[in-house]
Amino acid sequence: MQKLIRSILLTAVAASALSGAIQANAAEALAKVEADKVLAAMRQARPDIPFTEVFASPIKGVYRVPVGNQSLYVSADGKHFIAGDLLEVTASGFVDPMEAERALARAELVKSIDVSTQIIYSPKGETRAHINVFTDIDCGYCRKLHRQMDEMNAQGIEVRYLAFPRAGLQSESYDKIATAWCSDNPQKALTTLKNREPLDMAVCNGNPVAEHLALGSKLGVTGTPAMVLEDGRLIPGYMPTADLLNTLGLEPIDSKLADAASNSE
Repeated sequence: MQKLIRSILLTAVAASALSGAIQANAAEALAKVEADKVLAAMRQARPDIPFTEVFASPIKGVYRVPVGNQSLYVSADGKHFIAGDLLEVTASGFVDPMEAERALARAELVKSIDVSTQIIYSPKGETRAHINVFTDIDCGYCRKLHRQMDEMNAQGIEVRYLAFPRAGLQSESYDKIATAWCSDNPQKALTTLKNREPLDMAVCNGNPVAEHLALGSKLGVTGTPAMVLEDGRLIPGYMPTADLLNTLGLEPIDSKLADAASNSE
């Protein structure tokens, strides 16, 4: 009798496992069918856009389709989508689950930057961290950030500028910032222009402004100033030195900034 009961139990377990495997395979097959349908619908609607991948999203029946630096969240039938960030609601606030993935991609792109094409302001003493800053001459907050250069350098922060003329390559803003990069003394020229002091325009061939602008777009930069940290974090907009130290995880060197950093936490 015990052997019969054990045999029945083993058969039931095996049947349950087989049923589970069949259901899992069916779900996987359905997901693939839906994903293929999403991809086909998007390609048919916009054949000019290179839709190449489809991923599951945290929302059942919704798929994530990457497009450049953004994601589209598409219904399983491929008839509707939402463009933008999908935020997760947690006990501590709203979290963007895709930001960590984007930061990793940005960190890899940042490693590819040729520092010889950047205008760099280095500390006189130890360099404790460096930041990559996309900047524009005709940008008030860029000028404000530049005015605290001595303060940032004094805290051991090296600032590495990249050109990002928001008005585009066929603009007066381009001529100004390209002139700084083409100067015999780029640091001095950039400071002169940011201080709104006169400087003859002199745009040279082979300057890296177009390359920087394209890189900024790949990194997700949409305005200036925009800081990209070594770990791939993108910090849009202006930031006081005390807040920047907190963001970089650095202790302030002098007491005045220590108090400011403490108050900003």
